Amino acid sequence: MNLGRVADHEPRLVTDEQREAAVLVPIIDRDDGPALLFTKRADHLGEHPGQMSFVGGGHEPGDDDLWETALREAHEEIGLRPEEVENVGRLDDIRTITGYSISPFVVRIPDREYDPDEREVAEIAVLPVSELTDFDNYENEHRDHPHYGEVVIHYFHVDGFTVWGATGRMLVQLLELATDWCAPEKIDRFVDTDPDLG
Repeated sequence: MNLGRVADHEPRLVTDEQREAAVLVPIIDRDDGPALLFTKRADHLGEHPGQMSFVGGGHEPGDDDLWETALREAHEEIGLRPEEVENVGRLDDIRTITGYSISPFVVRIPDREYDPDEREVAEIAVLPVSELTDFDNYENEHRDHPHYGEVVIHYFHVDGFTVWGATGRMLVQLLELATDWCAPEKIDRFVDTDPDLG
């Protein structure tokens, strides 16, 4: 992965949403190539249950900034210690249908076993970048969003997991910055209704 382009990226910020959140986009370097760490959200959570996500969560008053929010949440969710994290750069903030602006920080983390907090995390998945950039594992669809107009939803199917929604949008930007992969212009399907976009 070419993380220099991530480091040089000037993120577009979202400052007009009522709630802020931050996530880490964790890269693990392995002998067979880089991989990304995702969590599968617990089924009992009120927002986006069962979906794949990056570690992170909502900003709290005790957090100095959004970077601290992401580090705190990652420690709570999977036991990632702040001193283990190498900050690479930041992707564009994104909006979610739940009224959050999410700030994604791209980081490097060690290749070790992590300890998921069962209250929030059902499973940890480390997915190879080579599989995420394989077009055989990708599809998309076009939807009409009630607030944002026409949107493309990206789906990455790897090792029995499906990454989509807000996490899928972050993943697309990371892959387009750091690899030769580009989201296809061709739309696989058009959907009239607007279920949970994430």
